[in-house]
Amino acid sequence: MKKLSLPQLFILNAYWVGLSFMWNALHPIILPAVLLNYVPDEKKNTSLGLLTFAGLLIAMIVQPLSGALSDGWKSRFGRRRPLIALGTLFDFLFLSILAWAGGLTWLFIGYIGLQLSSNIAHGPLQGLLPDRVPKVQLGVASSFKTFMDMLALMAASLLAGRLLDSVSRDPISVMLVVIGLLAISAAITILGVREEPALTHERTNWKTLFGQFHIDFKQNTSYWWLIAERALFLLGIYGVQAFAQYYLQDVIRVPDPPKQTGDLLAVLTGALVVLVLIGGWLSDQYGARRILTIATYVSATGILLMLLATDMRGLLMFGAVLGAGIGLFLTSNWALANSLAPETEAGKYLGLTNLATAGSGALARLEGPALDWLNSLSPGAWIGYKGLFIFGALCMIASLFLLKKIEAHTPRL
Repeated sequence: MKKLSLPQLFILNAYWVGLSFMWNALHPIILPAVLLNYVPDEKKNTSLGLLTFAGLLIAMIVQPLSGALSDGWKSRFGRRRPLIALGTLFDFLFLSILAWAGGLTWLFIGYIGLQLSSNIAHGPLQGLLPDRVPKVQLGVASSFKTFMDMLALMAASLLAGRLLDSVSRDPISVMLVVIGLLAISAAITILGVREEPALTHERTNWKTLFGQFHIDFKQNTSYWWLIAERALFLLGIYGVQAFAQYYLQDVIRVPDPPKQTGDLLAVLTGALVVLVLIGGWLSDQYGARRILTIATYVSATGILLMLLATDMRGLLMFGAVLGAGIGLFLTSNWALANSLAPETEAGKYLGLTNLATAGSGALARLEGPALDWLNSLSPGAWIGYKGLFIFGALCMIASLFLLKKIEAHTPRL
């Protein structure tokens, strides 16, 4: 397999821009703001937590199933792109519901439906990288993929809070931008990537296709430790991300929480992008496990420093430290996942990483009721938010013990 050029890497990863922009605009900025139109202030953390918990449970299940399905799919368009296109078409439907259909019920339907459709596309999309990239280029390709993710995160952070009116909280303008960017990025990848078509006599074997869902938990045990390590680290991150807007509103008391949340995420992402650009190269040169260890210590330091901030300036400065650590983690962790995933089942195995990504995101949302309860015990002390940052740092440090379980040189099966 030949090394890919920079334009080829861009086409392969273009869809991640739209996908990342969508979820990073929706989760930390749009949903928390719009939800305040329908729920009482004292229940906002609980309502946001339970809504996103339900959606992320769906993501955790659908993504690996869709990835496994694409491993055995046969068509003249390849095995990944048909499901990517199908999921994307339904994305537009549910994004439209979120934009134009008011009320808590429609908000629930749009969000849950979007989790279902987006993850139908997301699972096969992850399989494209190991399908098309040679092993010696996995670190660089993973770095490029994460860079595209983070570029979109920064754009979402800066634009979403400004397009969303902090008074009316009308999401139509920002959702139109989300739909447009998703359409463009999806078209680039779906039309630009050339998969091997099935031969004339080959057809999808539905009897054996469902065998793709079988998982042997005794096989490739390092991969399961990788999933556990990723889940624990991200659990610490997602709790802070999920409730950041309400933290800025209650504790830092900023005048425009959606905008300031976007600015905070943009600073985190700026530092993250810098480390992402070199993280893949560092992983290839010094080993992903070593870079993961450094990333974890940097991230834990950053999140504890953020706890000490008393204004936006301090929060932004310490947030940059956290962003740098996350950047190193995401690139080195994804490079390690690609190296451990069996080549013939890459879609399924990389989809299984969503047990960590969406699973930890779902668990983090259950911190919402605990936040509201702890904050109510001592009004004005905000002990719930303080516990959120401390718990995040502890999760990151604990993930290092799971990292030691991953074998240093596990061959791809």
